[in-house]
Amino acid sequence: MNITRDIAVLFEQGIAAFTAGLFAPAVEIFSRVVARVPGFAPGHNALGLSLAGLGRDAEAWASYEAALRADPAFAPPYINRATLLRQRGDSEGALGSLDKAIALDSGDPSGHGNRGSLLTEMGRAAEAIASFDRALALNQAYPYARGLRLLNKAYICDWRGIDQEVADLVARTERGEPAALPWTLLPLIDSPQVQRRAAEAWVAANLPTNESLGPIAKRSRHERIKIGYYCADFHRHPTGHLIAGLFERHDRSAFEVIAFSLRPVRDDDMHRRIAAGVDRFIDVKDRSDRDIAALSRDLEIDIAVDLNGLISNNRLGIFAYRAAPVQVSYLAYPGTTGAPYFDYIIADSTVIPDPAFYTERVVALPGCYQVNDAVRHVADRSFTRTELGLPDTGFVFCSFNNNFKITPQIFDVWMRILRAVDGSVLWLIEDSAAAAANLRREATRRGIDPVRLIFAPRMPQEDHLARQSAADLFLDTHPYNAHTTGSDALWAGLPLVTCPGESFAARVAASLLRTMDLPELIAPTLADYEALAIGLAMDPQQLAAIRQKVRRNRKTSPLFDLERFTSNIETAYAGMLEGG
Repeated sequence: MNITRDIAVLFEQGIAAFTAGLFAPAVEIFSRVVARVPGFAPGHNALGLSLAGLGRDAEAWASYEAALRADPAFAPPYINRATLLRQRGDSEGALGSLDKAIALDSGDPSGHGNRGSLLTEMGRAAEAIASFDRALALNQAYPYARGLRLLNKAYICDWRGIDQEVADLVARTERGEPAALPWTLLPLIDSPQVQRRAAEAWVAANLPTNESLGPIAKRSRHERIKIGYYCADFHRHPTGHLIAGLFERHDRSAFEVIAFSLRPVRDDDMHRRIAAGVDRFIDVKDRSDRDIAALSRDLEIDIAVDLNGLISNNRLGIFAYRAAPVQVSYLAYPGTTGAPYFDYIIADSTVIPDPAFYTERVVALPGCYQVNDAVRHVADRSFTRTELGLPDTGFVFCSFNNNFKITPQIFDVWMRILRAVDGSVLWLIEDSAAAAANLRREATRRGIDPVRLIFAPRMPQEDHLARQSAADLFLDTHPYNAHTTGSDALWAGLPLVTCPGESFAARVAASLLRTMDLPELIAPTLADYEALAIGLAMDPQQLAAIRQKVRRNRKTSPLFDLERFTSNIETAYAGMLEGG
């Protein structure tokens, strides 16, 4: 459609406002554009994007529909509708919308890139890789596609060319290119410096800076400190399992606890427990980041605790708008957010020995930073080896971490351990048939019979805890350690061997073990880790003694003393408020 010069100038002004993050002025400008030229599809699409930036999703959807009525062959509104559908949890609907966009314009890399991101969330790794390949073929600099592509390869343990690809990803990140989302780097590299660089670059490029709600007005101190917990996973999820007990044990004479649920959640027993364990549970999944921040201010939240960090589909924009006088990053994301508006990160002296790589002020809790529920239920049943697919005899090594945490380097170590311990097997979680097939192939390449790798299906948490009694020793991954899976193993009485690295994610298991008074299971190098695992497998008496120590210490350790942990974190919160 041909448009007059004055409309073209007005449209460009709107684009400039939108690009600068000035969504309200952009809405006003694009509204004028479409009022004057109702058949201008790019104007309606741009208006929709600007409305979405303000969290006015229903109006944004209507604008995308108007764009398609004006030009049914215009692909961008289909891509933008897919974003709204993803946010609603309608993955299949979003995929259909993206497929329509690609059918209309297969030469637009954004259709393929968005499709790859969606398929990543859906766990369809091979298809995601193919979509990122197409996006990169069309635009070698397509933002974050390289990191997401490589992460999907890690999901299915496809290690072909991985060393060169990781080196290239790190080099691009160090040059400031948007090659990798921060969270995609965690299982790939052990460098807190590079992880901080990626986080700061992502925050600068993707979070609002120009439409501030202004400073928070001075107000009198509440009788009880108001803590807001913001999370997308208030259901059966590792974060939900860890945090539920803390909500229940907060001292209600000193603290008021408000939970903000940021994404669609499953209505399961953990969701109901969390909702019942707080003073107020607020579902804000359909509100914009700005509106959630404004609501938090209206509720006079004193301390806003983000439980997600830089994970996929984060809502860090809430904190960019400053939801509370004190803002804290905690629990789910093992690294810096790179965001200047987080005042603190809750950690401990093991996971963060050097605060230089963190934009937040580090608050080190006594013992381990990780909260652990004191009422984890272990199923009242005994699994036989036959039921679990394990051989009747032989040593059982296990690693119940997600498959993407398995790197070629740690797998090399594991295969040498199996070679040294006759009749031993390695028991792993099966995340996908593709990952299992690739790991079996990699075992064969290293001279190990692939039948010695046994894959366990996922099962309910209480059953999973119970079946761990069939294992003899947990082998940690590196550099992305066992976190919740590590505390699960120790709760189940299963010894765990780890080798700490440099980054937060690479030091969590060491923190768990130190807090359990089990430093003898922490190996300073991978060579020491290998020797320790072999030595324990060869010495049944020593392993039995350590196993008894694990079970004994579980009853007395601060790691599972939720009353003590709650008191420690409440002391930390009070100190933050005084110093914030």
